[in-house]
Amino acid sequence: MRDAGRGTGDAGRRQTIATPGSVAALVDELAVLLAAGARFGAREAQTEAREIVAALYDVPRFWAAANAHVPVESEMWPRARAAAAKRARGAPLAYAVGRASFRNLTLDVDERVLIPRPETELLVDLVIERVGPGHELAVDVGTGSGAIALALASEGQFAEVVGTDVSLDALVVAEANARLLRSRGALRARLILAHGSLLAPILAKGLGVHVVVSNPPYIAFDEARDLPADVRDWEPPVALFSGSQGLDVSTRLVREAADALLSGGLLAMEVDARRASLVAELVAGDSRYRDVGVHLDLTGRERFVLAYRR
Repeated sequence: MRDAGRGTGDAGRRQTIATPGSVAALVDELAVLLAAGARFGAREAQTEAREIVAALYDVPRFWAAANAHVPVESEMWPRARAAAAKRARGAPLAYAVGRASFRNLTLDVDERVLIPRPETELLVDLVIERVGPGHELAVDVGTGSGAIALALASEGQFAEVVGTDVSLDALVVAEANARLLRSRGALRARLILAHGSLLAPILAKGLGVHVVVSNPPYIAFDEARDLPADVRDWEPPVALFSGSQGLDVSTRLVREAADALLSGGLLAMEVDARRASLVAELVAGDSRYRDVGVHLDLTGRERFVLAYRR
């Protein structure tokens, strides 16, 4: 039998026609939608289609290829088509499917929040490694989807985790993620979400904080043109950009964290690799901190600044 897809990349090597209603048929349909948008060639469209299906089912990337003949339930088809159409318009995969993985969590995400990055997973590791029992309160500043706060609340040994954000839209997303994890009994700590700029909600209540952790906006406004289009055109500017050549928010955070932290408390920040030394100097220049250190990400870039309150 002649291969119906000959000459179209991965599909061209398939020796049988996909069973109607199967995972393979869904992948083929999504690949056509993606290729029609002119952003993806045939081979790339097949790969993207499999990734969309895997993300929607919350399974590993190879799942679609390994389960080609599995029937697809009827309600999945319109979701997958909508995701492929959005991806074809240039949306990041996470926004197209409406979810992203972060450590052992699967979080709902959309254009109201920054997409969680693998680098930020390491920031959580750095905090958990340094903070054991007896540290009651951790604050995630600029929580967005809630990724850091939820990871600390589910993996750490805190009594309470607070996530703050200046964006009410972001807090809606974070609360939806928190509600789902609470329903599954996945949170070990009490989680509170608070609206306000940086640590303002905490300082207003005079709470003593053991850990302040943050992935603040750190891209300078004039660097927007250098960002990938799927970042620049889709992710929320409030979560990306900061004044004073990317240092304004970090500068304010360093000052406010020193006001909030208890003696021995930890400040842990993700920073722009190009400005890590500058942020470290900001922290070291505040006499209320000690043991300032710069830590590398998995690619060897200076990505994190940690310090302790005197």
